Amino acid sequence: MPDVCNLYAITKGQQAIREFARATADTTGNLPPMPAVFPDYAAPVVRNLAEGERELTLMRWGFPPPPKLGAQPVTNVRNVKSPYWRGWLKPEWRVLVPATSFSEYADTKPKKMPVWFALDESRPLFCFAGIWRPWTGVRKKAEGEQEHRLFSFLATEANAVVAPIHPKAMPVILTMPEEIDTWQNAPAEVALQLQRPLSDDALTIVARGERKDEAGGLAA
Repeated sequence: MPDVCNLYAITKGQQAIREFARATADTTGNLPPMPAVFPDYAAPVVRNLAEGERELTLMRWGFPPPPKLGAQPVTNVRNVKSPYWRGWLKPEWRVLVPATSFSEYADTKPKKMPVWFALDESRPLFCFAGIWRPWTGVRKKAEGEQEHRLFSFLATEANAVVAPIHPKAMPVILTMPEEIDTWQNAPAEVALQLQRPLSDDALTIVARGERKDEAGGLAA
């Protein structure tokens, strides 16, 4: 489990998300901009419905960890060959996780500094290649045991833009309609070919220092 991308932003409106992901159903209600999504937050994802339809809905970020690996939610997955993850790689358990930027922490002193990455300064929409599952259990003691829908997304090796800040890994990012369709619909061995770094010229650093990224939210 790489320690990668535990903070991202989604500042475009839900109509823009629906159009980008070609979602025909929407159960999110009035979805506000989210300039900072942290682990265990509820955030929008797009999942498959029956007969090729897609639904924009809210799920909670972080899978339960594999046995003997503590209690922290798993926000991103790299070892997709593990039996623990393999069952969730079928199309019915895949999701698109819309985002406009994501953050990695630079190892600066006296404290680590968030560095934000986006496709460009205008923060166009993209999606992380994600998976989801139902789960019943306790996420926070005050909430007690509940039924949850949980998501995580795939990670891969860092490209040349991310590596100077976070050399271990980066999220798997989808930007093209055909990539989105492949991730949602193709057999696992085909879909997993998308588990590769975004090209170096497709990503840029857009902000430093803040734990939220509010830019890019005015355009739908």
